[in-house]
Amino acid sequence: MNWFSRVIGGGKEKRKIVLSAEQRQAIEAWQGLPADDLHRQHNDGRYVIVDVETSGLNMRKDRLISIGAVALVDGRLDVNDAFQVVLRQDQVSTHENILIHGIGGSAQSEGVEPVEALLSFLRYIGKAPLVAYHAFFDQAMIDKAMTEYLGIELDQTWIDLAWVLPVFFHYGTDARMELDDWLRQFEIENILRHNAVSDAYATAKLLQIVIAAGNKKGADSPASFMKIEKSRRWMHESR
Repeated sequence: MNWFSRVIGGGKEKRKIVLSAEQRQAIEAWQGLPADDLHRQHNDGRYVIVDVETSGLNMRKDRLISIGAVALVDGRLDVNDAFQVVLRQDQVSTHENILIHGIGGSAQSEGVEPVEALLSFLRYIGKAPLVAYHAFFDQAMIDKAMTEYLGIELDQTWIDLAWVLPVFFHYGTDARMELDDWLRQFEIENILRHNAVSDAYATAKLLQIVIAAGNKKGADSPASFMKIEKSRRWMHESR
């Protein structure tokens, strides 16, 4: 049983996965892409910064509603290089939940079919490292949807800025600082909080800042950030 199965758990009847030949070919095409070179320099490759909106915070019971992402290519952020999709929901989320992310009932019920939404996401990300703040939740919800609708595991490199940022900027001692705390610290405006692509764009600004700091201290690759995250997690768990 993999980490995802242990976190999400069982007990729910599995959805029968029915994919067309074209959809299966799209999955195979993504799976066949070459892996990203994690030792290349930050400014010589592509990162995809990801954020999700969901029907709640329970990874076992709640559903993925929206994915937003932006790309950082060779260190540059292009607002036109972005991805956003709302997955069609059989049952719309609660009124209280809608007030948080602003995706109304009609938008949810008329969203993109989940299979096509997730295939579009795969085409957008390629095999680039994925970056998020408190990435575990985003990763778990996306993996849950991938397993349910496509029958695959994403098996992608994730980097969690919540663990990396405090190494270079000592405003917090661990990963418990919230995203908004860091945005205020660096005076980064988030135009529409709890909108997936807006949150991803604000997080991408943080990534640019931490890349600049990392380059000055020799942490100049995705692999170096992954090593930092692993080390900080180990120290945190060893306390």
